[in-house]
Amino acid sequence: MLKAIILAGGRGKRLRPITDYIPKPLVPIKNIPIIEWQIKYLKKFGIDEIIICTGYKQDIIEHYLNIKNIGIKIKFSVEKSPLGTGGAIKKAAKLINEKSFFVINGDTITNIDLKELAKKQNSLASIELRTNFGILETNNDKITKFREKKEIVGVWMNAGIYHLDKEILRDLPDKGDIEKTVFPNYAKKGKLSTVKFKNVRWYSIDSFKDMEECALEIEKIIK
Repeated sequence: MLKAIILAGGRGKRLRPITDYIPKPLVPIKNIPIIEWQIKYLKKFGIDEIIICTGYKQDIIEHYLNIKNIGIKIKFSVEKSPLGTGGAIKKAAKLINEKSFFVINGDTITNIDLKELAKKQNSLASIELRTNFGILETNNDKITKFREKKEIVGVWMNAGIYHLDKEILRDLPDKGDIEKTVFPNYAKKGKLSTVKFKNVRWYSIDSFKDMEECALEIEKIIK
């Protein structure tokens, strides 16, 4: 059994005014909060305990999950002030005894296979980069075809899901983002891997448009 950390401490400013009243993890997709969809996703892969990193309106998140019958052990790692993703992971992972654990960003909805990610230590899931804009195909400055937004083949982006060895904690900052501190350093030293996922569903809920698009697919993503 593996543990997972959900990074759920952000303010979700792009989803205001909703997030003036409720924290981003409780923003509903098809009437179910983002964090509840994430818990369902993690349970599918045998996660038996989740540590939720909270900060902004953390009492509302705790109250909601405490009254729900989630069916999984949940602990909370509360940040009195923002620690960044690296600091949040470092603090939360003190509650984990296993040699490795998963981390997922608190606004990520996906069907990425965690069993595949678990095969590599200190690895991040990557998906092909997607453009949010229409694509033009041209020939000698003449437009030949319009395409809607699509994946850009061969260019990979961080999907916001990690499988980390607990030894990484000694290198994490007390405050700061893992993506800007440890990951670049590990990459230079050849200590960071990726597992590439093609043809997966993946949403980062950063806008009302993201909410709308994810709502159309959510029941296919997390069954």
